[in-house]
Amino acid sequence: MQPDVLAFDFDGVICDGLIEYFQTAWRAYGKLFQPESPEPPAGLAEKFYPLRPVIETGWEMPMLLRALIAGKTEGEIVAGWPELALPFLEQAKLTKAEAAKVLDSERDAWIATDLDHWLAQHRFYPHMLSVLQASVAKRPTYIVSTKEGRFIQQLLQKSGVAMPPENILGKEVKRPKYETLRLLTATHTVNHQPPTLWFIEDRIKALQSIKQQPDLGHVELFLADWGYNLPPERQAAQADDRIDLLSLNSVVQKFDME
Repeated sequence: MQPDVLAFDFDGVICDGLIEYFQTAWRAYGKLFQPESPEPPAGLAEKFYPLRPVIETGWEMPMLLRALIAGKTEGEIVAGWPELALPFLEQAKLTKAEAAKVLDSERDAWIATDLDHWLAQHRFYPHMLSVLQASVAKRPTYIVSTKEGRFIQQLLQKSGVAMPPENILGKEVKRPKYETLRLLTATHTVNHQPPTLWFIEDRIKALQSIKQQPDLGHVELFLADWGYNLPPERQAAQADDRIDLLSLNSVVQKFDME
């Protein structure tokens, strides 16, 4: 059975923003900690990329770099984050809000001065653009994301994917994803019957918050195992009767868009 309505998260499902995340984090790190060299240490990016899933909010990004440069191991970071980051904040006499503000301002300055370069730091996961494009042609299809909708639109346009702007629901809508799915349900309900609505997301906490909404029991939830998640989160999805674990190989088969 195929869905009546299909909704995708963007970062970590359709788009891989790891390069941009690292470069923005390093720019913020430079402002916060004044390293001796303007260039990141060799191998730092490669350590950062697999740990991206531990980050939930912006202040943590430069703190993750700080932890890695201080010699914290991947195992220590996965087991103790974000509490492990707090001493680094205190040593720098920073609040979470201050660190987040620096990160946001560095990203904003980059976007304002060289938008094309910023956009070029994003990649797309194999198959996902074709899956998205085929779904747009076949059914009501939405992106439900915490990334700003205007940037999602620009990234898709540069990649040749035509999607109605009103179907891109980004950071600017300022509401939880479960609330957006509630509104999509209302939009597509026919004769008091909710639509078959599928949502693909890479953060299990977002899926668990949807699962807790009694009126969203009709939403089928998928965790994208190629996105920003760790093995324990994928194992939790496998053990959860409401959440299906999805791989890049199976997404092409499951969403057969002939």
